[in-house]
Amino acid sequence: MKYKFQNLLAYRKSVDLAMGMFEMTRRFPKEEKYSLTDQIRRSSRSVPANIAESYAKRLYPKHFISKLPDSDGENLETQSWLEFSLKCKYIDEEMYNRLLILSQEVGKLIFYMINNPEKFDSK
Repeated sequence: MKYKFQNLLAYRKSVDLAMGMFEMTRRFPKEEKYSLTDQIRRSSRSVPANIAESYAKRLYPKHFISKLPDSDGENLETQSWLEFSLKCKYIDEEMYNRLLILSQEVGKLIFYMINNPEKFDSK
């Protein structure tokens, strides 16, 4: 079976993170629907989407690498929204820490991909 972007650990963990953010935001107040809820869902879903897009460019290492910082940026934006969720008291410390650790793991995996593009080509 040909290797697929869905098999990438960074992709799988980032999907888990996005789903964790989705579940978390289901309990947010309705007045946050068009601000915090939408923002954190959008940024967290952009992380795996950008990883998938970069994987499509893996034959050309410079193009592969060029898309990954977008994924990293969305991941850091997600961490920012997560912090607001804690400070607004929509989540507790335990949930914050669990999701932050997962986001940090995703960031490390993205960094690994940026620094080792040859491990992701299809040759």
